[in-house]
Amino acid sequence: MSPATSIQLALALPLLGAVAIAVLRRRPDLREAATMATGGALFGAVASLLPHVMAGGRPSLSLFELFPGIPIAFVVEPLGMLFALVASGLWIVTSIYSIGYMRAHEEENQTRYYISFAVSIFGAIGVALSGNMLTLFLFYEVLTLSTYPLVSHHGTEKAMKGARTYLSILLSTSVGLLLLAVAWTWVIAGTLDFTDGGILAGKAEGPILVILLALYAFGTGKAALMPFHRWLPAAMVAPTPVSALLHAVAVVKAGVFTVLKVIIYIFGLDLLGTTGASVWLMYVAGFTIIVSSLIAMQQDNLKRRLAYSTISQLSYIVLGAALATTAGIIGGGMHIAMHAFGKITLFFCAGAIYVATHKTEISDMRGLGRAMPITMIAFLIGALSVIGVPPLGGSWSKWYLALGALEADQLLFVAVLMVSSLLNIAYLIPIPIRAFFSAPADGSAYPAFKEAPMFCVVALSFTAMGCVALFFYADDVYRLLVPLAGG
Repeated sequence: MSPATSIQLALALPLLGAVAIAVLRRRPDLREAATMATGGALFGAVASLLPHVMAGGRPSLSLFELFPGIPIAFVVEPLGMLFALVASGLWIVTSIYSIGYMRAHEEENQTRYYISFAVSIFGAIGVALSGNMLTLFLFYEVLTLSTYPLVSHHGTEKAMKGARTYLSILLSTSVGLLLLAVAWTWVIAGTLDFTDGGILAGKAEGPILVILLALYAFGTGKAALMPFHRWLPAAMVAPTPVSALLHAVAVVKAGVFTVLKVIIYIFGLDLLGTTGASVWLMYVAGFTIIVSSLIAMQQDNLKRRLAYSTISQLSYIVLGAALATTAGIIGGGMHIAMHAFGKITLFFCAGAIYVATHKTEISDMRGLGRAMPITMIAFLIGALSVIGVPPLGGSWSKWYLALGALEADQLLFVAVLMVSSLLNIAYLIPIPIRAFFSAPADGSAYPAFKEAPMFCVVALSFTAMGCVALFFYADDVYRLLVPLAGG
């Protein structure tokens, strides 16, 4: 199969899966089998591109010109390859988890749920494989619109309010800021193609560079930089599988992926490194890292605590991009995968706890480790990876981010990363400690063994093992990403 055919399949399969799910809506077993089959086929199509990229190739596909000189085009480069692998691979795991979660809750509108999921993965893959900024923007918006039904899934007043916040912030930032940045880039550079070394060198300088970077950074609302972060905790009204994949992987990672891609291929590392035009973005990212961690410590609701943790962790990637150094870019790229596995594990565990016990508040989870040991051990593994403790994947991405800050002579941000890790410990580790070593608050006996449905436990166990595996296979991720910095 040619690389161009693989790209076509990667884009077509989620939509074909959505059609199959709709056709099989009255037969739940077959509907979910179609979801799983589509996920497996998509991952296979994406993975078939990896050898070409690892060998230095850039598989491409151009469909048609939307505007003169601006085609809808796709180019598979290392960063997009990584994001596509993460999104397509974790869709399979989340589909397994969804079967257990949605059936245990007897959720309504499950067909709509699975269709929206498939379309949102189509959006994420389009973002990952985009060859120019206009193509990325269009798929970015597909991802926003297709996830709205998932956030509003329950249809309650609270769910609808959260979904409106989600949609209004993401659309207003992308249309009001990001689209303006795209148009301005076209006027300045005469192209929107993602190009090694960037397209703005010699064509923009001084305040224009700073303003344009600000439009991209804040216009990419999915990156959740403060003050455009409220959509993420608001979206926690969604079912936990949605929170897990879309708000720990696909949606938020599409945001920071866009920031990384813009800095690498639109601005260029040399331009930002020599002009210092991204220094202000380092401070915004550092502020978001620390403040959102402090807010997370104050949240008793588990999903909200994890949501603010995600806001903090996303800014690690923005910081890596803003440093515009080799290690910073590699660390930011690695963190897309490392954080994805750690955070999806934590969200899976939160959902498993809710399914098995209907508990959502951390203060109510004392003694829970005896009833749900597999879930709470997985939670501990995911937490340690997010913190950055060896031998778990998150330790590598944080290491390279710290090296990136040293390369840029920005010692302050080494300190930010260290303080943030301490804050990660403060808001994550007390949860498993309370679960394993504290008696129930009401003085009752420890609850009997009661894990979530098997599909949920299998999924969270797999992603927890993935956190460990990524530590030992980090060199493969590193070798994939090295060309981003000209290595």
